[in-house]
Amino acid sequence: MAAVEDAPPPQRRTRFRRQLRSRIILAFVLLGFGLTGLFAWATNWTRNRVENQLVEDVMNRNIEMAARQFEQNPEDPQFAVDQMRGYVYTPDKFDSVRVNWPEWYELSDGIYGMTGVANGEPFAYKLAVRKTPKAWFFLAYDMSQTTRGEAQFQRAVWASVFLFTLLSLLVGWWSASRVMSPVSELANRLKQSGRSSEPENLASHFPDDEVGQLAEALDDYAERLTEVVQRDREFNADVSHELRTPLAVIKGAVELLLSRPDVDEKTRNRLLRIQRAEQQCTDLINALLLLSRNERGHGATDVAKVAEQLLEAHRAQLGGKPLELRVEGDPGLVVDSPEAAVSVALGNLIGNAVKYSTEGAVVVRIGQRSVDVVDSGPGLSEEDAAKLFERGYRGTHAGHSQGGGIGLSIVRRLCALYGWDVQVRPGERRGVVATLTFDSLPPVVG
Repeated sequence: MAAVEDAPPPQRRTRFRRQLRSRIILAFVLLGFGLTGLFAWATNWTRNRVENQLVEDVMNRNIEMAARQFEQNPEDPQFAVDQMRGYVYTPDKFDSVRVNWPEWYELSDGIYGMTGVANGEPFAYKLAVRKTPKAWFFLAYDMSQTTRGEAQFQRAVWASVFLFTLLSLLVGWWSASRVMSPVSELANRLKQSGRSSEPENLASHFPDDEVGQLAEALDDYAERLTEVVQRDREFNADVSHELRTPLAVIKGAVELLLSRPDVDEKTRNRLLRIQRAEQQCTDLINALLLLSRNERGHGATDVAKVAEQLLEAHRAQLGGKPLELRVEGDPGLVVDSPEAAVSVALGNLIGNAVKYSTEGAVVVRIGQRSVDVVDSGPGLSEEDAAKLFERGYRGTHAGHSQGGGIGLSIVRRLCALYGWDVQVRPGERRGVVATLTFDSLPPVVG
């Protein structure tokens, strides 16, 4: 037998997935933060550039003025400007610049940003340098206060960025609520409409906008789907009814022939085989009808009795194959479901076990809540383990055997309908062990 543990249903992919509401809010927050952050950076850059340009223009004008004044009156080399301090050194004092201001000595003409320490506190200043053969001119502008103002301005700007980002979050939250409100209402109405057999008209509850168009499309889809389901149910009911009539005729004819005393043993065996095939078809039709209606039938089915009937049917078809078929375990297991459902589910597992076992034994072990079907077949391949319960798949050991590969798919669907569980595992030495666990035991009447 080639079987596999019932594969779990595919999981929804949730990795890196956010709700639409969260994505709208995030978009507003990123947009608000990006725009205000860019505006803050541009404002700070423009402020610094304009301020530096103004300071440098003032320093250039004043140092040029000092140079011209020195040309006109070399006797008065010192000069002073508001918020600036000027220094003039004649050639006989160039060496004092090397001693007192070594960082100024190597500077060429231009304006430089300088730093220093006064009374243990760091400070910054700009230095304008103009060197001529007759004199060196230095003009220093204290930038400490400007630096403190710049720091305060940056704190204010980034506080504004934070406030506007928070405002973007609130606006995004409000906008997402307004945008998602009709979508949430549509989802709720869609859930409620699924509780009845007839679909509810959704488009009438929404205006003619994008959500209304979506509701209209869903109405159209629901209508087409309802028509498909209705046709499928009618087809299943018609097929079930039409097949039951000839099967009833076959059953009656076989019973009549079996009641005749002049039937020889060979003919009787063939008639019994026809009778078993008729019962198998009847059970399969009933099980498929339950699956098509998605309805659980009820009953009190003796699992041991069904297993023995199934094994008896297979004994007549072994064709000389050296294979022992037997039932072991507790014979008192009763399941709350129609005999047809148990017969089809267990019959497919037993049928596969008999088909793929060429010798040895096929044992049906009945427990308190489950049934084990143990075979002595070739075992289970990895490919079979991954695909065996898929509709239309035939195992690697199927060869040219008959079958469309839908038997185990029907078993899986029956298990899903009744809340049963089907699992398989490798046998202790060879073969496969298929376990059918029942959850719908009949209530105890006390």
